[in-house]
Amino acid sequence: MNDNNTPIIGALASSPLIRRHPANPVLDAARVPYPTALVFNAGVVKFGGRYVMVFRNDYGSLEKQTLEPSHTTDLGIAFSEDGIHWTAGPKPVFKLKDEEFVRGYDPRLTVIGGRCYMCFAVDTRHGIRGGIAVTDDFESFEILSLSTPDLRNMVLFPEKINGNYVRLERPFTVYSRGGLDRFDTWIAESPDLVYWGRSDLLLAVEQVPFANDKIGPAAPPVKTDKGWLTTFHAVDLDPARGKNGWEPSWKKRYTAGIMLLDLHNPKKILGMSASPLLAPEAPYEVDGGFRNDVIFPGGMILEDDGEVKIYYGAADTVECLATAHVDDLIRLCLGQ
Repeated sequence: MNDNNTPIIGALASSPLIRRHPANPVLDAARVPYPTALVFNAGVVKFGGRYVMVFRNDYGSLEKQTLEPSHTTDLGIAFSEDGIHWTAGPKPVFKLKDEEFVRGYDPRLTVIGGRCYMCFAVDTRHGIRGGIAVTDDFESFEILSLSTPDLRNMVLFPEKINGNYVRLERPFTVYSRGGLDRFDTWIAESPDLVYWGRSDLLLAVEQVPFANDKIGPAAPPVKTDKGWLTTFHAVDLDPARGKNGWEPSWKKRYTAGIMLLDLHNPKKILGMSASPLLAPEAPYEVDGGFRNDVIFPGGMILEDDGEVKIYYGAADTVECLATAHVDDLIRLCLGQ
């Protein structure tokens, strides 16, 4: 049993449909022209004729395995012509820090109507909030809305559905779920990206066979002719893991699941893979990281030839790429 008195999950493996790119990690601290330590949990889109990645910077020392205070965290940017080889910009592009805001992090990018919108998490002195900003040039960002605490892992659908914007989100339901991590994936609507409501539970942690702790959204959904294809993160807890990375104790494992939502009613799940799409297995996912055994997709791009590029943070330390064919992923969700 784990700390939540639920069964231990045991060994997990990635789907044979997924292929890790041989260039992994596609971005790490050594390729960023300023002294960051951890480069991970990026949002990725195609915008302006090229691939754009906005990634999380945590500063410190890889060699000494030390981090600077959390308020130093900011967001960097990288560009690519092929989605594989990336060039990082000369300086960070986004930072939140004042008397109330501690830091902004974990960006998720979605292009809607020719503009790029960024969801992000915000640590404040009064709780974790979810933010939505918009940019046209990745140099200036207009913040459109900030949620009440405690909400994060927000991602936007790339178009209005039934006249409203739609987002997936993960609230921290501490009291109503027994004071444990039992966090779930919710879905909400908005007429203007500012005011959000019509919230409903989409997927609960107990519905995911490879999670015993919490789940939540990951990369923003992509549209297919069969439905909205979207990833989610799933966490299982095993007290026996103990120290597993830089931190004194890290007992969790993060995997990536995938599901298919109805095109016209995304509150309806058409199907979900019963096992992880991606589980930590590669050396850069299971060893030498800040938090080993962590996979967290933050970007998903559907190419014209049907290839799906999934960008994910590995071991909370580097950014990686995996690919699959969209038809295979749909069949996986539908159990075909």
